Amino acid sequence: MIHLILFGPPGSGKGTQAEKLVDHYGLTHISTGDLFRYEMSNDTPLGQKAKEYMAAGELVPDEVTIGMLRNKVNSVPATKGFIFDGFPRTVAQAEALDKFLAEKGEEITGLVALDVHEEEIVKRILLRGKTSGRPDDNDESIIRNRIDVYKSETTPVSDHYHRIGKSHTVQGIGSLDEIFQRLTGVIDSLID
Repeated sequence: MIHLILFGPPGSGKGTQAEKLVDHYGLTHISTGDLFRYEMSNDTPLGQKAKEYMAAGELVPDEVTIGMLRNKVNSVPATKGFIFDGFPRTVAQAEALDKFLAEKGEEITGLVALDVHEEEIVKRILLRGKTSGRPDDNDESIIRNRIDVYKSETTPVSDHYHRIGKSHTVQGIGSLDEIFQRLTGVIDSLID
């Protein structure tokens, strides 16, 4: 089974490319944002726990997030694999994901990171802000802070998979099709 982590800073094009990769490879897309919304809107026990933490202004603990991920993966047994988007965000989450997959006799196929320089990301998100309706997409200082948080908290996840030879970088600048071709080139080499 294929287990891909699609990685990159906010505004790097992960969501757009994930949709194309899902169609191309017949995979299931797992976005942590979607998981949270599903669990909370359906008032599941994990959704209730997440609401409690969020209402207190706290981060949702890894075990709750992993529980939601486990539920989603186990609910789709007839898939060729998964694209994890927005997860794992920390080394602890990466280790928990590795452990969960090992329990199933599986492992991460690879992490593929979209490399986009900061100025391009800021430009993209500000452009997106004109139509997204998200106030944080219109404030350059908030955008730069999101990039800094990504670099400090999430980049170590790439290092974690690099140590075991599973981290790959793809240039995230160019047309959607050019970036997609780069991604599929790397992914094809991982699954062949």
